[in-house]
Amino acid sequence: MKLNFKSKEDIAKFIADELINTKEAMVLLGCSRQNIFDLVKRGKLVPVKEMPKDRLFFKEDILDRKVKKETE
Repeated sequence: MKLNFKSKEDIAKFIADELINTKEAMVLLGCSRQNIFDLVKRGKLVPVKEMPKDRLFFKEDILDRKVKKETE
């Protein structure tokens, strides 16, 4: 994925549209924080960034996981 940002506003829009935090991932997947932690631990989800109390994920990865979960 090649990204080309021309301004801070472009970066902010990308972040707002394409990245979600752990809580948003929990809502989309309908699961607990522990389940998200387990998915990361097992390599089923890969965070873009890990912070002491939160993680950021690509929204597309979470939506793909949701589809996979529904077909299992």
